[in-house]
Amino acid sequence: MITIGRYEIRSIVAGTLRLDGGAMFGVVPKVLWQNVADVDDSNRILLATRVLIAVDREAGRTILVDSGCGSKWDARGAQRYAIHYDETAVPNALESMGLGVGDVTDVIITHLHFDHSGGLTEWYDQPGGPTQLRYPKARHWIHKKHWEHAKNPSPKDSGSFVPEDFSLLADKGVLCWIEGDNPACEIPGMEWFVSHGHTPGQLHPRFTGEGSSLLFVGDLAPTVAHLRLSWLMAFDVEPLVTIREKTGVLRKCIDDSLMLAFPHDPTVGGVMIEGTIERPIVSRTLDLD
Repeated sequence: MITIGRYEIRSIVAGTLRLDGGAMFGVVPKVLWQNVADVDDSNRILLATRVLIAVDREAGRTILVDSGCGSKWDARGAQRYAIHYDETAVPNALESMGLGVGDVTDVIITHLHFDHSGGLTEWYDQPGGPTQLRYPKARHWIHKKHWEHAKNPSPKDSGSFVPEDFSLLADKGVLCWIEGDNPACEIPGMEWFVSHGHTPGQLHPRFTGEGSSLLFVGDLAPTVAHLRLSWLMAFDVEPLVTIREKTGVLRKCIDDSLMLAFPHDPTVGGVMIEGTIERPIVSRTLDLD
């Protein structure tokens, strides 16, 4: 755990999954990416599904960033992606901080791809039946542009969205909309950064205070290996936009000591970076776990 301003921050591995290595690294040849990833016989690499927990004890605010794949999977779907979801990971982490699931006040939805939003809801009674919110008392923050895209995705990315993960959010009235590319943030000690390369309106929280700053980088750079500019996912809807956005983030890391927290790295929760934009080097691993 680290402290940034008013926040105690942890990165919790809520589960793992495996996605095709070629899709995760795009035009980068396997002879290169196989050296930095755990790859199985089906060409799938191991990824964590991380949930960032940020606690402001003075304000009584407990924030979750993303929610993992969730538990709403049949055997076929879970096998396809080698999904392992730990329903106890977040509750246990909160308990170790003297909190419970009922204390969660805010959930930040970076985007609605199933590996980031599946844990927003759970089956109410039996598999395949009605769903319920996992954090019913919390405000759920999402960029309006992304919400609109998720409801009508393109043929390229429609497979990344599972409507039962998020359709209930609108029905229950818990959504808080973020709009525009430079939105103000009403949560003290936090700022918004919005990106569009991976998916329209991906929402990134940045925690700031006392000269330190931590950005949840989301799928702009899902793992340490993706820090390199040309190491992009084939999932990105606008890869050249991803490169431009990643360039800006790396510049802040190198010039302003911005720290990054990852959503998918199996071993590293976050890092500090030095070097150059073209050749970023991890200078320190953050103790976020």
